[in-house]
Amino acid sequence: MRSIPLAILCSSGVAFAQDDRIAELTAAAHASVEAHGEALDDLADRIWRFAETSLTESRSSAAVADFLERQGFAIERGAGGVPTAFVARFGSGRPVVGMLCEFDALPGISNVNEPTKAPLARGAAGHGCGHNLFAAGSAGAALACKEVMENGRLPGTLVLFGCPAEETVIGKVYMAKAGVFDGLDVCLDWHPGDVTGADYERTRALNNFTVRFHGRTAHGSADPWNGRSALDAVELMNHAVNLLREHVEPSTRIHYVIPDGGGVPNVVPAEASVWYYVRDLERDGVEATYARVLKCAEGAAVATETSFDVELTTGVHSYLLNRTLTELLDKHLRAAGAPEWTEGEQSFAKKLQAATGKPEKGLFTGVRELPGEPVPARGGSTDAAEVSRIVPTGKLRVACAPIDTPWHAWPVVACAGTSIGHKCARSAARALGGALVELFLSPERISKARAEFAAQTAGKPYRSPIPMDQKLPGGN
Repeated sequence: MRSIPLAILCSSGVAFAQDDRIAELTAAAHASVEAHGEALDDLADRIWRFAETSLTESRSSAAVADFLERQGFAIERGAGGVPTAFVARFGSGRPVVGMLCEFDALPGISNVNEPTKAPLARGAAGHGCGHNLFAAGSAGAALACKEVMENGRLPGTLVLFGCPAEETVIGKVYMAKAGVFDGLDVCLDWHPGDVTGADYERTRALNNFTVRFHGRTAHGSADPWNGRSALDAVELMNHAVNLLREHVEPSTRIHYVIPDGGGVPNVVPAEASVWYYVRDLERDGVEATYARVLKCAEGAAVATETSFDVELTTGVHSYLLNRTLTELLDKHLRAAGAPEWTEGEQSFAKKLQAATGKPEKGLFTGVRELPGEPVPARGGSTDAAEVSRIVPTGKLRVACAPIDTPWHAWPVVACAGTSIGHKCARSAARALGGALVELFLSPERISKARAEFAAQTAGKPYRSPIPMDQKLPGGN
């Protein structure tokens, strides 16, 4: 019989021992999540009730930060000059492993925890993107990993970033510009969805900006010739942009609303504004279309004898996917297990689908297969992309709402405050907790993720899409 070299036997033994230790400590992380399950459910429900919109999340941010502080994390509040941002740290030295956490709601979509459209409070905000679950799931994963680090004496630093204003694509952009994410070795991210699986989907780059026109008032009937209508300029700009749509790449997306169209019909409006999003697959596409949209504004101003100014509120890159971390999250999501739904929860989901005209398929079960190649962007943008451009970042999704129901809408709000949402957050916490533990135990996994990142970025440093001296919207 051919003998096996001793070196191979020894290295195999080390690998088996490491695998056993990873499995043991992953199980401990899962147990920690379940031990704190009721507290995590309560945290998710409190943030669901607060339902605070972008940059107003004072109670939601404090709820997560206070929860982690009571568990032994050191908290830095107002991180990066963003009042509702925070950074929670535990441990010391390298590796430095980060995780993202969000908690903002969306305006005007409040709903009760029932499968019918019924606002909890008329006109109020609601968690139509499941960020209350995002917050609780990330906090649960951080706590689980922290307890394993303490008991297993794992070296390194765990950092959770409390990130506000994702829905307006603002929070992480300004935090990144301030250097809040610098110094990380790797970072993990997740999001509630209508499926469960490691997320290997691209996102779109974006510019979010407002154009304000300035004219001159006059009586709308008595002497309109003395006026210069800012609203005419808005309408003319929008018409020009709508003609432009024929002459941009198919990957381009342009959308707008008019937040200010003047005061009353019998006064020529001296002030009017239009709020635009321009998206494309990468930053260069966004910048090219952005420049052409601003030419439309310039032409409208010339034609109406008005002036204008532009406020670039925020901008983001596309998400830089990392296969190494995506495969790690796929592994740990399968080990953690997808949410297991009861008949009552599936019935609730099907009623929501019926109410929104969708096939009554219920909630997604199991874990979907990890795609072999990146999935093309289907339209969305996220400020988490900025983190992915600074440090290797992986992401996953866990189902919290019925298959194919409208997102950013009342059905998601209805689910996010029920046991469906609780199971989503706990499943994510288990998967992320296990993945965090393995990263602290496997420096080779971190090295591989960083090598992939270095090859993708070719050594080019991160550059913020917004001016370095630009202040946070609404700030000083």
